[in-house]
Amino acid sequence: MRLTGVIRLAALLFLLLGTWVILQTSFEQGWRALSLRSWLGSQPPRHKCGNQKSCPRDHFAFKIISGAANVVGPSICFDDTVLMSGVRNNIGRGLNIALVNGTTGQLLKTGTFDMYSGDIKELETFLMEIKGGTVVLTATFDDPATKMNDKVRALFTELGSSYASKLGFRDNWVFLGAKGFSAKSPFEGHIQNDDKTNKYDGWPELLELEGCAPRKMD
Repeated sequence: MRLTGVIRLAALLFLLLGTWVILQTSFEQGWRALSLRSWLGSQPPRHKCGNQKSCPRDHFAFKIISGAANVVGPSICFDDTVLMSGVRNNIGRGLNIALVNGTTGQLLKTGTFDMYSGDIKELETFLMEIKGGTVVLTATFDDPATKMNDKVRALFTELGSSYASKLGFRDNWVFLGAKGFSAKSPFEGHIQNDDKTNKYDGWPELLELEGCAPRKMD
């Protein structure tokens, strides 16, 4: 009887131990799944163009990043589409400009203009042919101003720029304006090339501008 009792007790203990192991394993797996869901759920939502905030329905998200010295090129994103970048292989030294339909957000045209040794007439023609209601996004790379003349400065000013008139050698400049814009654009950034404050040897730090451009309503 004693032997039988010992066997029964051992069997009961084995059963309890097995049950505990199964419950512990199930709990740990469930906790891991819950923790993973909680972790995934805590991630902030992604906004268009990687911006910090979302835009109202009647606005377009945009982000413009200037070049860094003469090493890293600029990029222009509009309505969550990268219009110009080094990856797209459509940027160059000087001014990089994308034209977008202000109503539909559709890309109309891009252009790169060498402002150090290029032909300024090409930029003049490009700017003069812009039609009303067109959004103009501009980012600099290396030098934006050596070839700049009064006519080009005036054309950018008509698009809403406050800094085109004073843009200098190797300044950094990012700008969003529009043809037919009656006031100064609120979307513009400028850093002057200054040996005392430059982040890079001979160039200021890059500029990054993001925001929500209002859709043109017909």
